[in-house]
Amino acid sequence: LQTRLQAGQGYGNTLKCILTVYRNESLAGFFKGMSFPLASIGVYSSVVFGAFSSTQRWLGRLRHADPAAAPSLADMALASVVAGVISVGIGTPVELVKIRLQMQTQPYAKAKVKLNSTAPGSPVYRGPMHCLRTILQKEGIAGIYRGNVAMLLRDIPGYCAYFIPYAMFCDWVTPDGSLSPNAFTIWMAGGVAGAVSWAVCTPMDVVKSRLQADGVYSNQYKGTLDCMLQSYQNEGLKVFCRGLMVNTVRGFPSSAAMFLGYELSLKAMKRCQNETNS
Repeated sequence: LQTRLQAGQGYGNTLKCILTVYRNESLAGFFKGMSFPLASIGVYSSVVFGAFSSTQRWLGRLRHADPAAAPSLADMALASVVAGVISVGIGTPVELVKIRLQMQTQPYAKAKVKLNSTAPGSPVYRGPMHCLRTILQKEGIAGIYRGNVAMLLRDIPGYCAYFIPYAMFCDWVTPDGSLSPNAFTIWMAGGVAGAVSWAVCTPMDVVKSRLQADGVYSNQYKGTLDCMLQSYQNEGLKVFCRGLMVNTVRGFPSSAAMFLGYELSLKAMKRCQNETNS
């Protein structure tokens, strides 16, 4: 739904988008393009959370001579920036393939759009690997990283608004004297952080989605700035809020589960390590 609302035409609001996708593509339409993200989400999340934690430990050792020292707000912000930069290298090809597969049934009706040889609305890619191989053959490595600047501008502030609110909410809710937050606090803090993060990065997410969808049948945008200007000129400022509700509603449960799984996994591994050492 997010991709269709942000980069598609004729879907209107969220409810209309749901009905249109179901009517035209049945239930399978809601899961289009998900195999590649599902196969890579474990590696992607591990790298992002690992980069954030490692940067925090490095800063603790550098500033306080103790990698376990409580990080300052500046430390968390810098660690979030590092995580955002690293996420782009892994996430851009995955996002590109997902969006291309989701948008290959989208009809294009603008007369000014220069169409490729494939007729709009007809399938271009047979699956994620065929999509990846086709993009590499036609556009090279640069094609695989289409939209990387927009994704960088999305993920750097997005991860700052992800990790920092999570840490602040946990600190605020956890009672004095407790060594760590309980599972419900972690779940709630992760959900709030996910909703806040997606609210912050939705405008650039719209730009990223449009840039990556561009090229299935058409080549409309010359770059990130051109996409922003064309989108604003054609649809006004409201275009940068497309998919906001879907992003925030989706962001709460997915981030809540992500942080809860991460924290519980860390606790389990520390417990196993302590038992082994003893």
